[in-house]
Amino acid sequence: MRKPFFRLSCAVLLCCCLTGCGSIQHKSRTDTAQSSKAPPKTADDFSISSDSENETVDEPSSADAANASASESESVTQQEPLTGAAALYSNGQEISFDSSWQYADFSAINSGTATIYLADSNRKDIVIGVNAGHGTSGGASVKTQCHPDGSAKTTGGSTAQGATYATAVSGGMTFNDGTAESTVTLQMAQILKDKLLAQGYDVLMVRNSDDVQLDNIARTVLCNNVADCHISLHWDGDGLGYDKGCFYISVPDGLKSMEPVASHWQEHDALGASLVEGLRTAGMTIYQNGSMNIDLTQTSYSTIPSVDMELGNASSDHSDSTLNSLADGLTAGVNAYLGN
Repeated sequence: MRKPFFRLSCAVLLCCCLTGCGSIQHKSRTDTAQSSKAPPKTADDFSISSDSENETVDEPSSADAANASASESESVTQQEPLTGAAALYSNGQEISFDSSWQYADFSAINSGTATIYLADSNRKDIVIGVNAGHGTSGGASVKTQCHPDGSAKTTGGSTAQGATYATAVSGGMTFNDGTAESTVTLQMAQILKDKLLAQGYDVLMVRNSDDVQLDNIARTVLCNNVADCHISLHWDGDGLGYDKGCFYISVPDGLKSMEPVASHWQEHDALGASLVEGLRTAGMTIYQNGSMNIDLTQTSYSTIPSVDMELGNASSDHSDSTLNSLADGLTAGVNAYLGN
């Protein structure tokens, strides 16, 4: 009588063991989603990992293998969790200005939206803010505070040294052939966007049409909260009759002790220097040492690596072929700066 009872006990024990094996560990999307806005504090430490966390599957036991050979196994398809901007936004989504963001209350024109585009392959989980300079109807008639602490401008420029308020968005200059700077900066931004997307970067297009109702502070604050770095595109209105070449606007010494500049100016200058070197490698003419110190509203409110790139002046060629070469150089500079 003991043998049947013993066999029955063994069978029950075997079933219990088989039930506990071969489990699959799943992660929820909310557990793995990360904010795309997480740059480090210094340029030397600026590195954003492009590796996404992989899900793990327990190795099947010998009992599972034996059981699978006796019955058809069920296949389980696992998807990589969305991270960075892809977890927060959809491709082509319009992003509105949020009045609760830091420095938002200094903006006077902020009813417009920026648009985010997500790379469809080789995503790096890095968002590049591309800001086509100018292009805000009515922006030249509105003033905004130059610095968040209310101090006066330390250098001249489009706004005079000593001023405490600056034009919210200037109209920009006009090329020698009659083309408005705002038209060319938008063309440049669209070409650069496509090249960055092809490299696996996500792109925040701050201005996506002829007119966007976002002043310079609003554009900066949007990039601070959505992007990992901010590149503003311009051509210099210097009045010269020849093309003097490309340069970036570096941070003047008189601004380096004011926050948030004090915590980020080295990042701004490092990004600018890298972009200039990329342009040089692409065969573009570089102005003198590649930089010019000017106290900018953009830099004064930036909390991520941020730079104004001047890609020439009114005498510069702005044909499609030249804009493509400029975009190649800027993309190479982004890659070098981010270590990609």
